[in-house]
Amino acid sequence: MKSYIKLGKVVAAHGLKGEVVLQHELGKKTDLKKLPALFIEIKKDSLVPYFISKAKGATEKESLLLLEDIDTREKAQQLVGKPCWLPEEQFKQYAHRQAPANLLGYQIAEEDKEPMGIVLEVIEQPQQLLCRLQVEGKEVLIPLNEDTLVAIDHAARIITVRLPEGLLAIYLS
Repeated sequence: MKSYIKLGKVVAAHGLKGEVVLQHELGKKTDLKKLPALFIEIKKDSLVPYFISKAKGATEKESLLLLEDIDTREKAQQLVGKPCWLPEEQFKQYAHRQAPANLLGYQIAEEDKEPMGIVLEVIEQPQQLLCRLQVEGKEVLIPLNEDTLVAIDHAARIITVRLPEGLLAIYLS
């Protein structure tokens, strides 16, 4: 089965012809012109492919897209707020090397300890990144900032952290 990475989400309808504004996590201005399709999560855990007719990079975080069969503002409006996904290999092809979303799939480990889990989602906040992972069957958010981040080993795909005392206990108790 293909592995998908969350690209971003549709944040607005644009114009009258069905264009949508895609807010993405690629870390660079991109037009996505060569991308044949993106997958929109219409219902929970149900990805529907939408083929791209026209694409234009707007900013470092947004692109304008015209999708096949979405030809009115009303149809575009139905996609607003929906998460968008790409197959992992296509995501890596379009993402900037330093984009935080490239940390998906990395393991997180405290210094001198075994890895605690795999990064399932990266949440960008103004002062830090939060990595969502499953530890002992529970959702845990690990902050990545100048105080907690020790190292990132891209070859081994491991993020080493120094967590505040008791942080994991809050989630695991």
